[in-house]
Amino acid sequence: MKLLIFILGILNGAYMLLDGIYVMLKGKYIGPEKPGPWANLFYKLNIDVFKLGPLFLIYGLLWLAWVYGFWTNQSWAYLFGVIISVLTLWYLPVGTVFSVVVLVVLWRMRENPFS
Repeated sequence: MKLLIFILGILNGAYMLLDGIYVMLKGKYIGPEKPGPWANLFYKLNIDVFKLGPLFLIYGLLWLAWVYGFWTNQSWAYLFGVIISVLTLWYLPVGTVFSVVVLVVLWRMRENPFS
């Protein structure tokens, strides 16, 4: 289970970091011209999603920091993992799925750390 959320954290963090850098340099996200379903949340708030590169960069770094803390058993890693996962639920669809899986596994590990 620890390896699963380690991998999900790396994938989520690295992709968000790279996507943030990419959109700041190229003016578009990696992949199709139109961003994923997550962008609809920002469109409703009248926010230009192509200006969110720094947000993605920060999220990516936070996820990678959490992965480090989690893998090295830092005391702050559990709470930080919960917080970053909840704050990433808007990132439909993949970020949402990864965040839910991380939350469930963290909760299960907290309830039964030896399973």
